[in-house]
Amino acid sequence: MQPFQRLQKTNTIGNLWIYILSILKEKPLYGYEIPKLIKEEFNFKPGKITPYCVLYRLENQGFVKSKIKERKKIYTITKKGEIELEKAKSFYQNLIKRLER
Repeated sequence: MQPFQRLQKTNTIGNLWIYILSILKEKPLYGYEIPKLIKEEFNFKPGKITPYCVLYRLENQGFVKSKIKERKKIYTITKKGEIELEKAKSFYQNLIKRLER
């Protein structure tokens, strides 16, 4: 794998949580809606199972919460999740500034 391909994979599939929190910040969503929106908004397609695994971990760590609506789980970002997303955005912004010397 070429360096740029590795960078791209690490910063998309490898950090799927950033994209999920970003999308959930806009509005609550059902789990099955998330991969489609990631494809539309960020131009990459996560695996079929991976988003659910990430949602499960995010919920266990308190970054998202879910409730049952119409017999389906709907996910919402928590305040803790919003803080974590802001930390990630700040990290990338600072990194870009350092790379642009």
